[in-house]
Amino acid sequence: MPQSIQRIIRVGVIGAGEVAQTIHATTHSSAAIPQIQAKFGVSSDDLHENSLDLVKRDDVDLVVVLSGDEYHAPLAIQAANAGKHVLIEKPMVLTDEDADSVIAAQKQNNVIIFVGYMRRYAPAFLEAVKIVHNMNKIQYARVRDIIGPVSVVFYMREELALILCLDQNKFFIDQSGTFPERFDDFSQEFSADRVGRAQTISNTALGAQRAKDSDKVFTYRLLGGLGSHDLSAMRELLGPPKRCIGAGRSTDGMFITALFEYDGFMTTYETGIDAVGKFDAHLEVYGDGKRVKVTYDTPFVKGLPITLTVSENDPNGHYHERIIRPTYQDTYTCQYEALYDSIVNGSTVKTTPEDAKEDLKIFKKVIDALYPLEG
Repeated sequence: MPQSIQRIIRVGVIGAGEVAQTIHATTHSSAAIPQIQAKFGVSSDDLHENSLDLVKRDDVDLVVVLSGDEYHAPLAIQAANAGKHVLIEKPMVLTDEDADSVIAAQKQNNVIIFVGYMRRYAPAFLEAVKIVHNMNKIQYARVRDIIGPVSVVFYMREELALILCLDQNKFFIDQSGTFPERFDDFSQEFSADRVGRAQTISNTALGAQRAKDSDKVFTYRLLGGLGSHDLSAMRELLGPPKRCIGAGRSTDGMFITALFEYDGFMTTYETGIDAVGKFDAHLEVYGDGKRVKVTYDTPFVKGLPITLTVSENDPNGHYHERIIRPTYQDTYTCQYEALYDSIVNGSTVKTTPEDAKEDLKIFKKVIDALYPLEG
């Protein structure tokens, strides 16, 4: 019998930073173009300095948006308006207004817009979701994501616009064997545009009063960057929290702790960046006489497994610990398989723009607990 032929999804990528080169592999950096061309064997005809040229191509089915956060919404909308499906790296956007614009573009053009919360596609996480959703009583939960070492780069001007570049993955990327390059040959016009967009995002998300304080802007961008992975997974595992009872941060702003209230239990959220070369990320739920823990490792080194650990006592009072490792397949590959299934077979997308917008509600709860508005 003839073998079935799988449909090939033709992909266009916008952005050529470390994530693009390390994981997904044009950018405003012209120097990045020959790097991508040489590294991945891309022909000159397939490289563009203008995103519009890429999304208008008839031989592109899916556009992957790997640009800076400030450009996620306009690039996704541009691609959707050209009739392309879209994968947006997290965070999808940082304001409700941008989220609504992306949602509208998806509906108007009848395309798939898929948000890249790859941790939620890990088989170990999906197994944990099944166990937790079948629990009769949850007593406590903890969400943790602390990584390092890190260097922090940000650009500021008089209006206190802040673009946050947390190089928290450099320690792992340098050992990944992918050898990505960094480029800084951005034009003054582009740099000014990005700063202006960052200022608009801060004013819209935080309000003019809080957006004047760079510490508050830093906190919000940290939540939108590193925090979006954890809080999105928390929502799928536990549902949305009722409220944020309280939150605190370290003096330098590198650590955030928050306490969320759920029906009948509390959840502690802790995130931070330090000088220790460890990827310390997990979600753990206590209930029904057991502990269910999903442990993540860096996705920038291929093949490091995501594990599920179930701890409990047997009827004799003996402690048992089961470690479940469904696969060594990395979470990005799992994510792309889910996206492929959605495009080709019409399977339901769970990380939709509407779903991603829910993260903004949690960001606001934490910001309001940290920095109550005066008067």
